[in-house]
Amino acid sequence: MDAYKTINDILVHLINEIWEQEEKAIITEEFKDITNNDMHVIEAIGPGEGNNMSSIAKKLNVTVGTLTTAMNNLVNKKYVERHRSEKDRRVVYVRLTAKGKSAYRHHEDYHHQMTQAILDKLSENEIPVLMKTLDALSEFFRGYHGE
Repeated sequence: MDAYKTINDILVHLINEIWEQEEKAIITEEFKDITNNDMHVIEAIGPGEGNNMSSIAKKLNVTVGTLTTAMNNLVNKKYVERHRSEKDRRVVYVRLTAKGKSAYRHHEDYHHQMTQAILDKLSENEIPVLMKTLDALSEFFRGYHGE
């Protein structure tokens, strides 16, 4: 099998496997009321003091309208709370509740395990090669517009 075909097969299968396995790993009994997409919104909000809707939408590469729908769901399920800016009442900030922070840590732990499993298999010399490869892949996805 040539290098192109091998790399293509690996990438296609890897993307699907990551999505499926991540969903199985992070949507546990404790977090069965949310989806994988919800978990990624929680990740984008982060455990800090909160962020405004525009910056979260930008992180997720979605519109504020799309994010609002997901956010309403997460607020109703008590993972997220909203509050208005004291300086500008038009600006809405969101932050994770204790339940949301628990989901965030659960998701973060899964990512840590996945990343550590890869690092444990690589030598010091192989790590920069993997980083360069993943950076090239990330650059492709950031620049791809479906033309």
